[in-house]
Amino acid sequence: MTKKYTISVLGGDGTGPEVVEQAIKVLSHTQKKYNIDLNFINNNIGGERYLTNGNLVTEEDLDEFSQSDAMLLGALGHPDVKPGILELGILLNLRKRFDQYINLRPVTLYHGVETPIVNKTPEDINFVVVRENTEGLYAGAGGFIHHGTSKEVATQESINTRFAVERCIRYAFEYTKKSGRKKVTLCAKTNVLTYAHDLWERVFYEVAEEYSDIETDYAHVDALCMWMIKNPEWFDVIVTDNMFGDIITDLGAIIQGGMGIAAGGNINPEGVSMFEPIGGSAPKYTGKNEINPLACIAAAAMMMEAIGEKDYGKAIEEAVKRVASEIPSLSAGKMGMGTSEIGDKVIEAFE
Repeated sequence: MTKKYTISVLGGDGTGPEVVEQAIKVLSHTQKKYNIDLNFINNNIGGERYLTNGNLVTEEDLDEFSQSDAMLLGALGHPDVKPGILELGILLNLRKRFDQYINLRPVTLYHGVETPIVNKTPEDINFVVVRENTEGLYAGAGGFIHHGTSKEVATQESINTRFAVERCIRYAFEYTKKSGRKKVTLCAKTNVLTYAHDLWERVFYEVAEEYSDIETDYAHVDALCMWMIKNPEWFDVIVTDNMFGDIITDLGAIIQGGMGIAAGGNINPEGVSMFEPIGGSAPKYTGKNEINPLACIAAAAMMMEAIGEKDYGKAIEEAVKRVASEIPSLSAGKMGMGTSEIGDKVIEAFE
């Protein structure tokens, strides 16, 4: 029996549409093997539309996305749009509107892929970051007094509710249990952020009591960044707040081989989730057939797992691994072939 799913496709800006095109090509050519029928609905959300009519996210967009099984995003970021407008108005807006309260970021070094860390292997770099995705310093709380004057005051508040903190931490423990991993590390800064991260630490150890078979650990964010480079094998699952998660996952992308292979998901376990490559819109590569689409294809693999097609998602990831190990570099313009050819190679590896 064929299983049908609807996927909202948000190409976005810069090279976003190019990498999404390759992910859709891979899905379109491989879905039948798993008796899957994917209906792709393209949406023109992004910088160009904003510059044309001022629209960021419309009610029509929200209605479309709410009826989808998942969303696949290319990239957001336009050189003619002030930084922050698209990120706040689209990306963070969608995360909040669809309550995508988890940002899930696997940090996995594939065999044959080069890492800048000397003497580290795929066995050493294999962990997952679970990031709270709706609160913290990214909640949008703050403001100005005397804006634009010599007396200006700017505030940016970190919002941390027990509800959001607990569900994020609980997700991390459940993910650890279901995936067969062994340890959860809390990344925070309890010695300085003595209110917000006191809450995080208390809830972390309270929830941990329900998972006696899972090892726990704690690391200040600055120390954790050092250990991610020195001893990445120490980590299994890391749970952290919104801003720290944003920072350490970019570090994770570099140690796993670069932005060309790093994928992530904005997860609502009970609703509509959105998946994306971690790299930006890379406007200087737009239209040149030089950008690496493997991260977006890996994001599509995560998407298929999340909507219940675990075997299919794993098969796509295995094909991505094989291609990543065969090309000379994961960097844009240095892959030894073009963007579209990489997509073709993944299809060949899948078959």
